[in-house]
Amino acid sequence: MYYNYIKAFHLIFIITWFAGLFYVPRLFMYQVEAYKKDKNVREEFIKQFKLMSWRLWYIITWPSAVLATFFGILLILINQSLLNQNWMILKICFVLLLIIYHLITHMIFLSLQKDKCSYSSNFFRFWNEGATLLLFAIIFLAIVKDSVQSFYLLVGLICLALILVFSIRFYEKIRRKNE
Repeated sequence: MYYNYIKAFHLIFIITWFAGLFYVPRLFMYQVEAYKKDKNVREEFIKQFKLMSWRLWYIITWPSAVLATFFGILLILINQSLLNQNWMILKICFVLLLIIYHLITHMIFLSLQKDKCSYSSNFFRFWNEGATLLLFAIIFLAIVKDSVQSFYLLVGLICLALILVFSIRFYEKIRRKNE
């Protein structure tokens, strides 16, 4: 009876979780770029980006991750037959990768809050696309279920990753040219 309501909450918190995962690396990138700014404005920019990332991370992203996971586990507990389906096992594997991605992002967040991060802004452009790849895999598995073969999903993700890499590099060239 409540299954569809739980599923709706699960989807809502997945969306807000990914919103945070998509935006926080951008804030990291801006913070790293702020370290190169003139000393007169550097501290204000860095302070602002730290505040923005702190609010996004602790007020939206972490609570959304916890609630999306909670509602996902609840859905499986209600319908345990899902665990007998190959697509769900593969989806859970991608969700575990997403949680690892989230935890690594958290470690980066903590480093940046202490001004001890050694990553470049270009690294964060690439890092940001990790969430994109995981989102594609998880959504395709959830929607098309067993009709998608693992091989084709893997090929599709590799193609998407290549497109993203080339897009980022193309953007970098344009950006350098305009500087």
